[in-house]
Amino acid sequence: MARKTSFYYSFLVLPPEQRHAIIAVWDFCRAVDDGVDEAASREAAVEAVRFWRDELARCYDGGTPQTTQGLQLRAHLDRFQLPRQPFDDVIAGVAMDLDTMRYETFDDLLEYCHRVASAVGIICIQIFGCEHPSSRQYALDLGVALQLTNILRDIKDDLAKGRVYIPQADLRAAGCRTEDLARGMVTDSVRRVMALECGRAREFYERARRSRPEPDRRRLVAAEIMRAVYFETLQRIERNGYDVFSRRTRVPKPIQATLALRQWMFPQ
Repeated sequence: MARKTSFYYSFLVLPPEQRHAIIAVWDFCRAVDDGVDEAASREAAVEAVRFWRDELARCYDGGTPQTTQGLQLRAHLDRFQLPRQPFDDVIAGVAMDLDTMRYETFDDLLEYCHRVASAVGIICIQIFGCEHPSSRQYALDLGVALQLTNILRDIKDDLAKGRVYIPQADLRAAGCRTEDLARGMVTDSVRRVMALECGRAREFYERARRSRPEPDRRRLVAAEIMRAVYFETLQRIERNGYDVFSRRTRVPKPIQATLALRQWMFPQ
């Protein structure tokens, strides 16, 4: 787990067994994503998806995983009774990037967010030992909020790969075109669509806050650190006038550490 990830301080607060399990999950999911994202061709990406589906089967069905990520993940499956379906969902979500370069509606995008982000949250609350039924809804909502923040932050990088995650219906409603985003200028139409999507992200952060169950609050402190850091990223996008083109929006490490300490000592 690299220190540069925004999840770094979230994982530090966990007991060792949970931390090692979370890192194993994160590394496995990261490897799946990289297998598609960094593939030299579409054929190589399709093969990567096939490989990771087979690798997951080896983890769960008694085979011998062929990767470090698979071996590390398998070591935690029984200890934390990790469900297989969310991992299948993550792989299915990553596979969507092979054929889906545009999303027509927000509901279409929501399916993608649930697969690539909320599914990881479902795995995490199992590792955290959450027991209240509302923790699942918290994980679903927070996953969407985090993924929407990623989408907004990474618009420029995604455009370079030919991908536009902002729903086409939202672009039309704001009078914005893909070409407007590609110019890398914060015009009035770009500002309108960015404000709309930031508002959607804020809504899901608020949904997560409302669904967070009091009995599991301490168990969710690592997730709450993620929420605080990513919400700060969203606020910085807004404070920068929605300029995600001239530089990448980042939360400096000292501020991340401060947010983590605040959540650990004074959970809100």
